[in-house]
Amino acid sequence: MVASTSPAPGRGRLLTLWTPEDKEFWARQGSLIANQNLWISIPALFLAFAIWMVWSPVVVQMKAVGFPYSTDQLFWLTAVPALAGATLRIFYSFIVPIVGGRRWTVLSTLSLLIPAIGIGIALQNLDTPYWVMLVLAALCGFGGGNFSSSMANISFFFPKERKGSALGLNAGLGNLGVSAVQFMVPLVISVGIFGWFGGDFHTVKMPDGIMKEIWLQNAAFMWVIPIVVSALLAFLMMHDIADATASFSEQAVIFKRKHNWLMCWLYLGTFGSFIGFSAGFPLLIKSQFPTVNPLAFAWMGPFAGALARPFGGWLADKLGGARVSLWNFVVMIVGVCGVLYFLPRTGMPGNLTGFFLSFMLLFLTSGIGNGSTFQMIPVIFMNEAMEAARGKGSDAEAEAAKEGTKLGAAVLGFTAAIGAYGGFFIPMSYGTSLRVTGSPHAALAGFIVFYVICIVLTWWYYARKGAERPC
Repeated sequence: MVASTSPAPGRGRLLTLWTPEDKEFWARQGSLIANQNLWISIPALFLAFAIWMVWSPVVVQMKAVGFPYSTDQLFWLTAVPALAGATLRIFYSFIVPIVGGRRWTVLSTLSLLIPAIGIGIALQNLDTPYWVMLVLAALCGFGGGNFSSSMANISFFFPKERKGSALGLNAGLGNLGVSAVQFMVPLVISVGIFGWFGGDFHTVKMPDGIMKEIWLQNAAFMWVIPIVVSALLAFLMMHDIADATASFSEQAVIFKRKHNWLMCWLYLGTFGSFIGFSAGFPLLIKSQFPTVNPLAFAWMGPFAGALARPFGGWLADKLGGARVSLWNFVVMIVGVCGVLYFLPRTGMPGNLTGFFLSFMLLFLTSGIGNGSTFQMIPVIFMNEAMEAARGKGSDAEAEAAKEGTKLGAAVLGFTAAIGAYGGFFIPMSYGTSLRVTGSPHAALAGFIVFYVICIVLTWWYYARKGAERPC
C-alpha cells in the first residue's frame, strides 16, 4: 500500500490511499505524514483561538483609554465572539469532507485577517460606534469556527488508539492561543512596535497618577504576519485525504444518533467551561477585586487548561475516557464551591488568593475534561460501526471502519460547536447575575447544577458496569 502525495488536478496534495488502522502502513509512512499535518495544524489553530479571544484582554483597557462603554456592554464584547464562533462551528463541522482539510485550513486561517485588521483600525478611534465593535466581535467567530474543522481534519489522520493523544495535542496546544493573547497583549500594547502603520497611541492614567502611552490596536495587529505565514505553511505542507470525503447529507445522520447529543452536553461542560471561564475571567476579577490588575495573571488559567488538555487525552487513552470524565466533573464542582467561598460578599472583602487557586483548579479540570470527552467520541462511534458489521466479512468491517471514522469526525466537529456556546453563556451569566443580584453567586450556583447532570449522564451511559456504550 502506497500513499501518493503527488498533486492531483484541482485537489492539491492528495493522499489517494490512507489506512491508519493498518499497523504496517502506519509504521512505514502513515505516522510521519499524520504528524506533519498535526504540527502544521497546531499553530493555525493557536492563531484561531488568539483571534477568537482577543477581546478578553482588550475590554479591560477600553474604559481606561476613553471608550464610553458600560460593564455590561464590555461583557457583551467578550461573549459575542463565542456566540458567533459556536454558530459557525455547526457549519465548519461538516466542511472538511466536502472541501478538503488542507484547502479549508488555508482558507479558514486567512479569514482571521478580517477581524485582526478591522479591530486594529477600530481601536484607534474613540468615536467608533459600539455597533461596529459588536460586528468586529462577531467576526472574531471565524477563529472559533476553525476548531471544529481542525479537529475533524486531524481525526482522519490517526488510528483509533492514537486519536485521543493527537486530538489532545491539536486542541491543547491550539488552546494556548487563549492564554497567549492574555499574556502578550499587555506587553505589545505598551510599545509602538508598528511605527506609523500602527497608528497613534492612547494616553492612560495609571493608579499611581502617572500618564502612560498605550497602543491598544497592537492587540489585533500583532497577529497579522503570523496568520499569513501559517496559511502559507498549510498550503505547502498539509494534505487532503481522498477517502475522507462525504456530502452533508451523509454526515447529517449524526443528528439521529443519541450519543451525538449526549456528548454535546458533556463537551459543553468541559470545553464550554474552559472557553467561557477564559473569556470572562479578566473582567470578573476586575468586577470583584477592583484594585487588582487582572491582566497580570489572568492568562495563567487558560494556559494551565490548555496544557492539561493533551494530558486529559493521554489519560483517557490509558484509563478510559468515561472514567476520567466522570471524576473530572466531580472535581469541577469542588472548584466552583471554592470560587463561591472566596468571592467578596456583604461584609466580607473576599480572598483573591483562594479565588484564583479555585479558578486554577477549574481551568485544569476543564482542560483535562476537554481531552477525555474528545477521546470518548471516536471510540463510541467506531465501536458502534464495527459492532454493526461484525460477522459480515472483512470488506464490511473495512467499510465500517471508514464509516465510523467519518461519523466520529462529524460528531467531533458538531460537539465542538455546541460546546463553544459556553463561551457566550458563561460571561453573559456573570453579567446578568451582577446586574440582577449585584454578585456572580447565582451564575456559579447554576454551574454546579449543570455539572451534577454531567456526572449522572456520564455514569449512566458510559462509565457504570453494563453501560450502553462503555469507553
